[in-house]
Amino acid sequence: MINQLKKLYPSLQLLDQNTLASDSAYTWFSCPDGVTIGIHERELAPRDLSLLATFLTPYNPKFPMLTDEEKKWSAAVDPALSDDRMFPLNSSYRFVHFSIQEKQISPAAFKQAVQDFYAQHVPILWQNDHQGVLVEYVTKEDGPISYDEIIDVLMSDLYINIHFFVGPLRASLHGAVTHYRAMVDGAKIVSLYSKKTVISYTDAIPYLLLDQTPEPLRNEIKQSVLQVYQGDEETMKMIEVFVRNNLNISETAKALHMHRNSLQYRFDRFYENTGIDVRKFHEAMAVYLAILIQK
Repeated sequence: MINQLKKLYPSLQLLDQNTLASDSAYTWFSCPDGVTIGIHERELAPRDLSLLATFLTPYNPKFPMLTDEEKKWSAAVDPALSDDRMFPLNSSYRFVHFSIQEKQISPAAFKQAVQDFYAQHVPILWQNDHQGVLVEYVTKEDGPISYDEIIDVLMSDLYINIHFFVGPLRASLHGAVTHYRAMVDGAKIVSLYSKKTVISYTDAIPYLLLDQTPEPLRNEIKQSVLQVYQGDEETMKMIEVFVRNNLNISETAKALHMHRNSLQYRFDRFYENTGIDVRKFHEAMAVYLAILIQK
């Protein structure tokens, strides 16, 4: 096939370690046999690109070559492909969206570094050269990775800033297309509301819901719940830390370097002024959502 293509496109060359893959004048394609070829743009009219894409896979040389596993996952989350692209799973999995500061590390170097933290190969589905989705296989024996634990090592060892949006465990590929899209879109939304380096899907749900709430309703919630405390950053921080510590008075007092009696007094005053008792779960969550709106 390559010899036949060479007759049609004399500029055709194979991608190898000696090839200048970064040459922007070449368009690259991956062949079914794993060989990657490049053709100079002067020989490619729009109809040529359409024709070649029917039996070759467009390839961006800035990224590592796709493994067979990554090709399967790319097909499984592609809405243009049918369900016959699904494949059997040997374990549960979860999608983990990552975002790196631009131009801090190459995709190839990032992929090599990430693999060191997993017991088995982790497919990476790249969106661009600084964002993508990891497919983490989760077995009962090993359990899921703690991204809170590995992120500091990643950032210090590689000198990069990175954010993880960790999805829930899934046992089937059914609905994978929709879930993958929700993870990619959700990561964008979460980045607008939270600066945390690691956030789980369940932690992100308030942000996702608020993003779908019309602005007039968001303003009404903020004013009705926070009332005279709008703009009171000290009180807002106190309640936010309280919620993040599972409404535990002692842990919150320790985190804020306050006496627990002082904290109780502040909550009493908040109740007197608003009629809302943040020591009750459902009322605390209402205030927490209002705080997120204000932020």
